[in-house]
Amino acid sequence: MAAWGYRSRMKKIAITGIGVLSPIAIGRKEYWEVLFQGKTGFRPVTIFDTASFRVHVAGEITDFDALSFLGKKGLRELDRSTRLICSAAKLAIDDSRLAITEDNTHSTGVSIGTTFGSLHSISQFDRSGLIDGPRFVNPSHFPNTVINSPASQVSIRFKIKGFNTTVSTGFCASLDAVSYAADFIKLNRAKVVLAGGVEELCEETFFGFHKLGCLSGMDGSAPLCCPFDARRNGLILSEGAAVLVLEDEEYARQRGATVLATVLGYGNAFDPATDFSFSQAGQGLKNAIAQALHDAFLEPEGIDAICASANSTTGLDRMETNVIKDVFGKSAYTIPVSSIKSMVGESFSASGALSLAAAVGALQMGFIPPTVNYQERDLECDLDYVSGKARQKQIQNVLVTSADPYGQNSAVIVGRYNR
Repeated sequence: MAAWGYRSRMKKIAITGIGVLSPIAIGRKEYWEVLFQGKTGFRPVTIFDTASFRVHVAGEITDFDALSFLGKKGLRELDRSTRLICSAAKLAIDDSRLAITEDNTHSTGVSIGTTFGSLHSISQFDRSGLIDGPRFVNPSHFPNTVINSPASQVSIRFKIKGFNTTVSTGFCASLDAVSYAADFIKLNRAKVVLAGGVEELCEETFFGFHKLGCLSGMDGSAPLCCPFDARRNGLILSEGAAVLVLEDEEYARQRGATVLATVLGYGNAFDPATDFSFSQAGQGLKNAIAQALHDAFLEPEGIDAICASANSTTGLDRMETNVIKDVFGKSAYTIPVSSIKSMVGESFSASGALSLAAAVGALQMGFIPPTVNYQERDLECDLDYVSGKARQKQIQNVLVTSADPYGQNSAVIVGRYNR
C-alpha cells in the first residue's frame, strides 16, 4: 500500500469540469443550487405505463431534450442511456473548456459506470425479433444492446481516441469508474479522462425493483425517500447521468483550466457477507474507506463531511451508520452526514457520480446538502445527519461512499484545491 500512496502524493488528480443531468436539475450550477434548496425530484412516471404496478412515482428527468445538447446528427439511433451520458459529457467538456484535438485525443480517455444501461434496448430489440422475426429487426438498434454502448458513443461523438472502459459494479459503478480513471492518470497512461456514470429509468428496471419489493410505497402509502429516518420503507428509483473531467494537475494548469476540486484518494473492497438486508455486511465498506484514507494521506479526523450511500432502505442505512462509527470512533458524531438520494433518488450505477458532483459543490459553495424528510429518529441511526436545510460550512475534504447489496463497496475522497 505504500507504493500506492506514493503515487497519489506524486501526482494530483484535478476535477476541472462537471456535467449533470438529474431529476432535480440539469447542469452543475443548477444542480448545486437545487441541492442547497433541498428540493426533491420525484413525480409520476411518464415514460412508461405504471398501471400494473403498485408504485407510480420515480425520479424521472422530464425536461431532457438531447437535441439541444447533441444536435440532430446520429441522434435517432441512440437510446435514452446513451443520450443522457453523451449530453452529460458535452456539459462536462464545455464546463472544463476542454478542446479535444489531434494533439491530445490519444491521451484522453473515457470511463463510465453503468449496469442496467442497455436493459431496455435489449428488451425492445429481442421483442421485435421474437414477434416479427429476426429479419425485421432494425440493425441500427443493435449497438444499443451492448453494455459498453454509452461509453463508446461518448468517444465516437467527441472524437476521443484514448482508452474506453465500461464498469458494471452495481451501486458502486460510477465511483469505481472514477477510481479507474484516476489510476490511468497516475500511471501516465492518460492526461484527461471523462469519468462518471449513467442509468436510465425504464419499465424493465422498475419491474425488477418492484418485484424485489424494494420500492417505497409498496404497501399503498405515498412513496417517501427518507434516509436514516425511522419511517423509511424503501427507495425511490431514479435515473441520471454525471460526468467529471479528471486531469493531471500539471496538464490542467498548463492549459489554464479552473480546478474545482481534487481526487485525494479512493478504495474499494468486496464483502462476501453482504445480502439485500445488509445484516452481516460492513467489513467491505470499512476496508474501502480505510484504503481511501490511506491513499489520501489522511487520518479519519481529516474528513469534514460524508456524502453517504444511504437510500432509505433499513439495512443499508444502518450498516453505513455502524461503519462510520467503527471507522471514525468518537469523532463520528461530529462529522456531518448527508444523503442526496433523499432528493435525487436511487439511480444505481449513476448514484456515485451524482454524489461526487454534489461533494464538489459542497467544497466550492461552502455548504453541506440536507438529508430531506429526516424527521423521526431511528435509535440505530444516531449520527449528525444534516436535516431540514443545507448547512453552510467551509470544508476541506469530503468522503463519498457507495455499497452494493451484492458485495461491492467503494469510497472516494475529494478535497478543496490548494495549489
